[in-house]
Amino acid sequence: MKGDRIKVLYVDDETNNLNAFKASYRRNFEIYTASSAQDAKKLLHDVEVNVIIADQRMPGTTGVEFFNAIKELHPDPVRILLTGYTDIESLVDAINKGQIYQYIKKPWDEFELQTAIKNAYDFYNARKQLKEKVEALEKTNDELSRFIYSASHDLRSPLMSVLGIINLSKMDNSVVDPNGYLSMIETSIVRLDGFIQKIIEYYKNSRLEPEYEYIDFKSLIKESVEACRHQNPSIIFHTEIEQQVEFMGDFFRTSVVVNNLISNAVKYQKPDEKHQTVTLSVKVEPHRAIISIEDNGIGILSEHLNNIFKMFFRTKNNSKPGTGIGLYIVKEALTRIGGTISVTSTFGRGTRFEINIPNKTEFNA
Repeated sequence: MKGDRIKVLYVDDETNNLNAFKASYRRNFEIYTASSAQDAKKLLHDVEVNVIIADQRMPGTTGVEFFNAIKELHPDPVRILLTGYTDIESLVDAINKGQIYQYIKKPWDEFELQTAIKNAYDFYNARKQLKEKVEALEKTNDELSRFIYSASHDLRSPLMSVLGIINLSKMDNSVVDPNGYLSMIETSIVRLDGFIQKIIEYYKNSRLEPEYEYIDFKSLIKESVEACRHQNPSIIFHTEIEQQVEFMGDFFRTSVVVNNLISNAVKYQKPDEKHQTVTLSVKVEPHRAIISIEDNGIGILSEHLNNIFKMFFRTKNNSKPGTGIGLYIVKEALTRIGGTISVTSTFGRGTRFEINIPNKTEFNA
C-alpha cells in the first residue's frame, strides 16, 4: 500500500537527475521531487517525508545550507547528501552539525543509493520509537512526581494533627506515660515529617525553574540558624557575613542548601564534646558568593567522601537518624543554579563544606 511505503524527497536543480531518480525508484518508494530549496520547503510543509536527499551543489544554496535551514522545523527526516565532487570541508561541516546521515557520490550507484534509503528509513523508525519511549517515560515520571508531591503534602496534615495532640496531652498532663511511649511516637513523627519535607524539597528543586532575586545573607543565615537551633540548643554558632555588594540568586535553592548543611552540622555533633560549635562564613564578591559551614562533629570517613552526595547514601560510622537524601538535594540544587560544593573532613574532628554560587546581578549580565 502507498501509505506504508518510504516517503523520499529528492532535491536537485537538474531536471534530468530528478526524472532519472523518480524513474529508478518510484516502484520501491513514494517519491517527491523539488528543483529548488524553496520548492522543497513548501513541499515539506504539506508532506511528512521520511528521507530527504539533496544535491550539494545547487544555485543559490548548497545541500548543507538547505539541511541547516530546515533542521528546526523538520528535524525528523533523515538526510542524505549527494555530491559530484570532493568537497571535504563541506562534508565534514555537515557531519559535525548532525545534518546528514550519509553522503553518496554522483553519479550514484542505483543499488548503493537504494540500500542507503532503506538504512536511513530504519534509522528514522528507530529514532522515532526512541522519541516515543522517551516521551512516555517523561510522562510517567511527571505523573509519579506529581503523585509523590501530592501524597507528601496530604501526609503532613494528619502527622501534624497527631503531633499537636501529643503536645496538648503533655501540656495538660491528661495522659500518664511512665514508659515514654508518647516521646517515642513524637520522635518517630518528627523524623517522618522531616523525610516528607525532604521529598517536597526534592520535587520543587527538580521541577521549578530558577528564579533570581536579591539575597541578604545576614537574614538568610539568621533564619537558617534559628530554624536548626532547636535540634540542639547547646550548639554555639559563630557567624561572619561579608556582603559589601549586592547578590542576586535563587533564594529557594540557596536556602535549601544552607538549611541542609547547617542541619547536618548540628545533627552530627559528638555527644561528649563540651564545646559543640558550628562556624558559618559568607563572602559575597561581584561574581560569586563563597559560603563555608564547618563543625567540630564526628566527621566523615575518607573512603565515604566520594559517595556522600549520592541519593540514600549514609555513612556507617554514625547512628544518627537521617534520610540519606539531604546532601543529594544540596548537590542537585547547586547544579541547577550553576554552583559547586567541596568537602573536607577528618574523622572524629569535624567537617567543612565550601559552596560557590554565581552572582546573577545585572553587573554580571
